[in-house]
Amino acid sequence: MAGRKQFLLRIDPALWRELERWAADDLRSVNAQVEWLLRDAVRARRGGAAAARASRGRATDPDATPPSTDEH
Repeated sequence: MAGRKQFLLRIDPALWRELERWAADDLRSVNAQVEWLLRDAVRARRGGAAAARASRGRATDPDATPPSTDEH
């Protein structure tokens, strides 16, 4: 596995406290919580972009999951 990229993040103290609480609830460090949040946001963005491409008939991302056509 490649090394991890480090970067400095300046964050509002109130937001930091919220992240600490959330991380503790999920049994993660704040660093792991922030990384999880970023991964989740990227995954959601990719899913939204893939759905938009598919609706235009241009699903070009081989990793993208096609939108469901099941109607309940």
